[in-house]
Amino acid sequence: MAETTIEWTDATWNPVAGCTILSPGCTNCYAMRMAARLEAMGVEKYRDLTRKTGGRAKWTGKVYLDRKSLEVPKTWRKPRQIFVNSMSDLFHTHVPASFVADVWSTMRETPHHTYQILTKRPDQMAELTAALPVLRNVWLGTSVESADYLNRIDDLRRVRAAVRFISFEPLIGSVARADLRGIHWAIVGGESGPGARLMKPAWVDEIEAACRRHGTAFFFKQWGGRNKKAAGRELNGRTYDEMPVLEEAALS
Repeated sequence: MAETTIEWTDATWNPVAGCTILSPGCTNCYAMRMAARLEAMGVEKYRDLTRKTGGRAKWTGKVYLDRKSLEVPKTWRKPRQIFVNSMSDLFHTHVPASFVADVWSTMRETPHHTYQILTKRPDQMAELTAALPVLRNVWLGTSVESADYLNRIDDLRRVRAAVRFISFEPLIGSVARADLRGIHWAIVGGESGPGARLMKPAWVDEIEAACRRHGTAFFFKQWGGRNKKAAGRELNGRTYDEMPVLEEAALS
Protein backbone atom coordinates (compact mmCIF):
# COMPACT_ATOMS: atom_id res chain seq x y z
CA MET A 1 0.00 0.00 0.00
CA ALA A 2 1.22 3.52 -0.74
CA GLU A 3 0.15 7.09 -0.17
CA THR A 4 -1.00 8.74 -3.39
CA THR A 5 -1.54 12.13 -4.96
CA ILE A 6 -4.78 11.00 -6.66
CA GLU A 7 -7.22 13.71 -5.68
CA TRP A 8 -10.19 11.52 -4.73
CA THR A 9 -8.43 8.98 -2.51
CA ASP A 10 -5.74 8.72 0.18
CA ALA A 11 -3.81 5.56 -0.67
CA THR A 12 -3.54 2.71 -3.17
CA TRP A 13 -3.57 -1.02 -2.47
CA ASN A 14 -2.63 -3.53 -5.16
CA PRO A 15 -3.40 -7.16 -4.31
CA VAL A 16 -3.38 -7.71 -8.09
CA ALA A 17 -0.88 -6.39 -10.64
CA GLY A 18 -1.07 -6.54 -14.42
CA CYS A 19 -3.93 -6.13 -16.88
CA THR A 20 -5.06 -6.27 -20.53
CA ILE A 21 -5.79 -3.41 -22.92
CA LEU A 22 -9.57 -3.50 -23.30
CA SER A 23 -10.76 -0.23 -24.87
CA PRO A 24 -9.44 3.16 -26.09
CA GLY A 25 -9.30 4.51 -22.54
CA CYS A 26 -6.45 2.05 -21.90
CA THR A 27 -4.21 3.37 -24.70
CA ASN A 28 -2.10 5.71 -22.55
CA CYS A 29 -2.62 3.96 -19.20
CA TYR A 30 -0.14 5.28 -16.64
CA ALA A 31 -0.09 1.88 -14.91
CA MET A 32 1.58 0.23 -17.92
CA ARG A 33 4.43 2.75 -17.78
CA MET A 34 4.71 2.39 -14.02
CA ALA A 35 4.72 -1.41 -14.16
CA ALA A 36 7.56 -1.36 -16.72
CA ARG A 37 9.51 1.03 -14.51
CA LEU A 38 9.01 -1.14 -11.43
CA GLU A 39 10.11 -4.25 -13.33
CA ALA A 40 13.26 -2.41 -14.42
CA MET A 41 13.89 -1.61 -10.75
CA GLY A 42 13.79 -5.33 -9.96
CA VAL A 43 10.36 -5.49 -8.30
CA GLU A 44 9.44 -9.14 -8.79
CA LYS A 45 5.70 -8.50 -8.59
CA TYR A 46 5.81 -6.71 -11.97
CA ARG A 47 8.04 -9.13 -13.89
CA ASP A 48 6.71 -9.99 -17.38
CA LEU A 49 3.53 -7.95 -16.94
CA THR A 50 4.46 -5.56 -19.79
CA ARG A 51 6.41 -5.70 -23.03
CA LYS A 52 7.86 -2.97 -25.20
CA THR A 53 6.11 -2.41 -28.52
CA GLY A 54 6.50 0.66 -30.68
CA GLY A 55 8.80 2.07 -28.01
CA ARG A 56 6.06 1.92 -25.36
CA ALA A 57 5.19 -0.45 -22.53
CA LYS A 58 2.02 -2.49 -23.12
CA TRP A 59 0.28 -5.02 -20.90
CA THR A 60 0.99 -8.66 -21.77
CA GLY A 61 -2.31 -9.86 -20.29
CA LYS A 62 -0.63 -11.64 -17.38
CA VAL A 63 -1.70 -10.86 -13.82
CA TYR A 64 0.05 -11.40 -10.51
CA LEU A 65 -1.90 -12.26 -7.35
CA ASP A 66 -0.10 -10.77 -4.35
CA ARG A 67 -1.44 -12.78 -1.41
CA LYS A 68 0.98 -11.17 1.06
CA SER A 69 -0.59 -7.78 0.40
CA LEU A 70 -3.95 -9.01 1.68
CA GLU A 71 -2.69 -8.39 5.20
CA VAL A 72 -1.43 -4.85 4.61
CA PRO A 73 -4.66 -2.85 5.21
CA LYS A 74 -4.97 -4.53 8.61
CA THR A 75 -1.75 -2.81 9.70
CA TRP A 76 -3.08 0.68 8.91
CA ARG A 77 -4.95 1.91 11.97
CA LYS A 78 -5.70 5.40 10.70
CA PRO A 79 -8.87 5.36 8.55
CA ARG A 80 -8.12 5.91 4.87
CA GLN A 81 -9.89 6.01 1.55
CA ILE A 82 -8.13 3.32 -0.46
CA PHE A 83 -8.13 2.90 -4.24
CA VAL A 84 -7.99 -0.85 -4.83
CA ASN A 85 -5.82 -2.06 -7.72
CA SER A 86 -4.56 1.14 -9.28
CA MET A 87 -2.18 -1.18 -11.16
CA SER A 88 -4.75 -3.71 -12.34
CA ASP A 89 -8.43 -4.63 -12.39
CA LEU A 90 -9.80 -6.83 -9.61
CA PHE A 91 -12.41 -8.18 -12.06
CA HIS A 92 -9.96 -9.15 -14.79
CA THR A 93 -10.93 -12.52 -16.24
CA HIS A 94 -7.66 -14.06 -14.98
CA VAL A 95 -8.42 -13.19 -11.35
CA PRO A 96 -10.23 -16.17 -9.80
CA ALA A 97 -13.44 -15.68 -7.83
CA SER A 98 -11.74 -17.19 -4.77
CA PHE A 99 -9.14 -14.42 -4.77
CA VAL A 100 -11.83 -11.74 -5.12
CA ALA A 101 -13.48 -13.33 -2.07
CA ASP A 102 -10.18 -13.10 -0.19
CA VAL A 103 -9.96 -9.38 -1.00
CA TRP A 104 -13.54 -9.02 0.26
CA SER A 105 -12.57 -10.71 3.53
CA THR A 106 -9.78 -8.20 4.11
CA MET A 107 -12.14 -5.30 3.44
CA ARG A 108 -14.78 -6.76 5.75
CA GLU A 109 -12.18 -7.10 8.53
CA THR A 110 -11.10 -3.45 8.18
CA PRO A 111 -14.36 -1.43 8.37
CA HIS A 112 -12.47 1.72 9.43
CA HIS A 113 -11.17 2.05 5.85
CA THR A 114 -13.22 2.95 2.77
CA TYR A 115 -12.32 0.97 -0.35
CA GLN A 116 -12.88 2.30 -3.89
CA ILE A 117 -12.81 -0.34 -6.63
CA LEU A 118 -12.86 0.59 -10.32
CA THR A 119 -13.26 -1.82 -13.23
CA LYS A 120 -13.73 -1.73 -16.99
CA ARG A 121 -15.52 -5.06 -16.60
CA PRO A 122 -18.69 -4.22 -14.63
CA ASP A 123 -20.48 -7.26 -16.09
CA GLN A 124 -17.86 -9.46 -14.41
CA MET A 125 -18.14 -7.32 -11.26
CA ALA A 126 -21.91 -7.87 -11.13
CA GLU A 127 -21.50 -11.61 -11.57
CA LEU A 128 -18.75 -12.14 -8.99
CA THR A 129 -20.12 -9.85 -6.29
CA ALA A 130 -23.62 -11.36 -6.40
CA ALA A 131 -22.51 -14.02 -3.93
CA LEU A 132 -20.52 -11.61 -1.74
CA PRO A 133 -21.87 -9.45 1.11
CA VAL A 134 -22.63 -5.78 0.49
CA LEU A 135 -20.08 -3.90 2.61
CA ARG A 136 -20.80 -0.33 3.68
CA ASN A 137 -17.11 0.54 3.36
CA VAL A 138 -16.75 -0.72 -0.24
CA TRP A 139 -17.61 1.54 -3.19
CA LEU A 140 -17.86 -0.11 -6.61
CA GLY A 141 -17.38 1.74 -9.88
CA THR A 142 -16.67 1.51 -13.57
CA SER A 143 -14.68 3.59 -16.06
CA VAL A 144 -16.43 5.15 -19.06
CA GLU A 145 -14.31 7.08 -21.55
CA SER A 146 -16.82 7.82 -24.32
CA ALA A 147 -20.36 7.17 -25.52
CA ASP A 148 -19.22 3.84 -26.98
CA TYR A 149 -19.01 2.44 -23.44
CA LEU A 150 -22.16 3.80 -21.82
CA ASN A 151 -23.40 0.20 -21.56
CA ARG A 152 -20.98 -0.21 -18.66
CA ILE A 153 -23.27 2.05 -16.60
CA ASP A 154 -26.17 -0.34 -17.15
CA ASP A 155 -23.97 -3.22 -15.96
CA LEU A 156 -22.92 -1.20 -12.91
CA ARG A 157 -26.54 -0.62 -11.96
CA ARG A 158 -26.87 -4.40 -11.57
CA VAL A 159 -24.14 -4.38 -8.92
CA ARG A 160 -25.23 -4.52 -5.28
CA ALA A 161 -23.19 -1.83 -3.54
CA ALA A 162 -23.30 0.83 -0.83
CA VAL A 163 -22.00 3.33 -3.38
CA ARG A 164 -21.85 3.00 -7.17
CA PHE A 165 -19.58 5.40 -9.00
CA ILE A 166 -18.25 6.20 -12.45
CA SER A 167 -14.83 7.48 -13.44
CA PHE A 168 -15.16 9.44 -16.68
CA GLU A 169 -11.37 9.45 -17.04
CA PRO A 170 -9.76 9.73 -19.44
CA LEU A 171 -12.78 11.46 -20.97
CA ILE A 172 -12.09 11.29 -24.72
CA GLY A 173 -15.59 11.90 -26.08
CA SER A 174 -19.02 13.23 -25.25
CA VAL A 175 -21.17 11.13 -22.92
CA ALA A 176 -24.19 13.45 -23.08
CA ARG A 177 -26.57 10.45 -23.12
CA ALA A 178 -25.23 9.06 -19.83
CA ASP A 179 -28.03 7.85 -17.55
CA LEU A 180 -26.90 8.35 -13.95
CA ARG A 181 -29.94 6.87 -12.24
CA GLY A 182 -28.73 4.84 -9.27
CA ILE A 183 -25.20 6.27 -9.54
CA HIS A 184 -24.00 8.05 -6.42
CA TRP A 185 -20.74 9.64 -7.57
CA ALA A 186 -19.09 10.76 -10.84
CA ILE A 187 -15.40 11.58 -11.26
CA VAL A 188 -14.36 13.48 -14.39
CA GLY A 189 -10.82 13.92 -15.65
CA GLY A 190 -8.83 14.56 -18.79
CA GLU A 191 -5.99 12.34 -19.90
CA SER A 192 -2.50 13.30 -18.77
CA GLY A 193 1.05 12.37 -19.70
CA PRO A 194 2.66 11.51 -23.05
CA GLY A 195 0.20 11.47 -25.94
CA ALA A 196 -2.63 12.90 -23.84
CA ARG A 197 -5.84 13.35 -25.82
CA LEU A 198 -7.95 16.51 -25.63
CA MET A 199 -10.95 16.78 -23.32
CA LYS A 200 -13.48 19.42 -24.42
CA PRO A 201 -15.08 21.65 -21.73
CA ALA A 202 -18.55 20.97 -23.17
CA TRP A 203 -18.15 17.26 -22.38
CA VAL A 204 -17.48 18.07 -18.73
CA ASP A 205 -20.45 20.44 -18.53
CA GLU A 206 -22.70 17.68 -19.91
CA ILE A 207 -21.69 15.36 -17.08
CA GLU A 208 -22.13 18.00 -14.40
CA ALA A 209 -25.64 18.71 -15.75
CA ALA A 210 -26.47 14.99 -15.62
CA CYS A 211 -25.23 14.84 -12.03
CA ARG A 212 -27.53 17.70 -11.05
CA ARG A 213 -30.50 15.97 -12.68
CA HIS A 214 -29.92 12.71 -10.84
CA GLY A 215 -28.53 13.92 -7.49
CA THR A 216 -25.11 12.42 -8.23
CA ALA A 217 -22.06 13.87 -6.45
CA PHE A 218 -19.70 15.54 -8.97
CA PHE A 219 -15.90 15.47 -8.61
CA PHE A 220 -13.78 17.26 -11.21
CA LYS A 221 -10.30 15.75 -11.00
CA GLN A 222 -8.26 17.53 -13.67
CA TRP A 223 -8.05 18.97 -17.19
CA GLY A 224 -5.01 16.81 -17.87
CA GLY A 225 -2.62 17.32 -20.78
CA ARG A 226 1.14 16.91 -20.81
CA ASN A 227 1.41 19.26 -17.81
CA LYS A 228 -1.66 18.53 -15.71
CA LYS A 229 -0.49 20.71 -12.83
CA ALA A 230 -0.34 23.75 -15.08
CA ALA A 231 -3.78 22.98 -16.51
CA GLY A 232 -5.20 22.70 -13.01
CA ARG A 233 -8.57 21.41 -11.91
CA GLU A 234 -10.84 24.43 -11.82
CA LEU A 235 -14.08 24.23 -13.77
CA ASN A 236 -15.94 27.45 -14.51
CA GLY A 237 -13.90 29.28 -11.89
CA ARG A 238 -14.16 26.80 -9.01
CA THR A 239 -13.14 23.34 -7.86
CA TYR A 240 -15.59 20.48 -7.43
CA ASP A 241 -14.71 17.98 -4.71
CA GLU A 242 -18.13 16.50 -4.03
CA MET A 243 -18.23 13.06 -2.43
CA PRO A 244 -21.13 10.60 -2.07
CA VAL A 245 -23.01 10.57 1.21
CA LEU A 246 -23.24 6.97 2.37
CA GLU A 247 -26.40 7.53 4.41
CA GLU A 248 -28.23 8.53 1.23
CA ALA A 249 -26.90 5.66 -0.85
CA ALA A 250 -29.26 2.71 -1.20
CA LEU A 251 -27.87 -0.62 0.00
CA SER A 252 -29.57 -2.56 -2.76
